[in-house]
Amino acid sequence: MTETKDASSRRRTKPAASAEQVYNRIAVLRAERGVSRRELAETLGVHYQTVGYLERGEYSPSLHLALRIAQYFEVPVEVVFSTEPFPRIGSE
Repeated sequence: MTETKDASSRRRTKPAASAEQVYNRIAVLRAERGVSRRELAETLGVHYQTVGYLERGEYSPSLHLALRIAQYFEVPVEVVFSTEPFPRIGSE
């Protein structure tokens, strides 16, 4: 006998916030410097969609990629990435 599922059980749900979430300021740094996702991706040797996934927190970078991103922006890696959410700009 085949079990059927209703439509609600087949819907994709957004995953809960992971304890291993990596937050980043890539979009802010790009905007400050006038760099497009495509330009950053080409320099890093990744697909431009990867930059979007990183910015949205849908993908955590390897240590090597995180270090290369920080090097590109000429800042310490802690300026770009954190395990805690960054404060909102102007909330200080």
